Amino acid sequence: MATADLTVIALGRPDASASAYIAEIQRRLAAQDRVKYVMHAMGTSLEGSTADILAVVGELHAVPFELGVPRVYTVLKLDERRDKEQTLQDKVDAVQRLL
Repeated sequence: MATADLTVIALGRPDASASAYIAEIQRRLAAQDRVKYVMHAMGTSLEGSTADILAVVGELHAVPFELGVPRVYTVLKLDERRDKEQTLQDKVDAVQRLL
């Protein structure tokens, strides 16, 4: 099981707002069933196998290009544990237990 944090940045947009691109990325995530996802203010958290996450990220990276943007900058942080299963919620719970 792997978890990841993804931010896709469409560069060369006609205006400052990125919400239309983000909305389309969220629609694409909703249409797939390979990875779980949670949108947050600065990106999207992903959960699934490393192979599935990487495949979905590749598809999402292409979305702004499909919408006519000339450049896309994608930031992916990937965390994989092989010693135990750990979900996104497990990570949050582990920290909250210490607070």
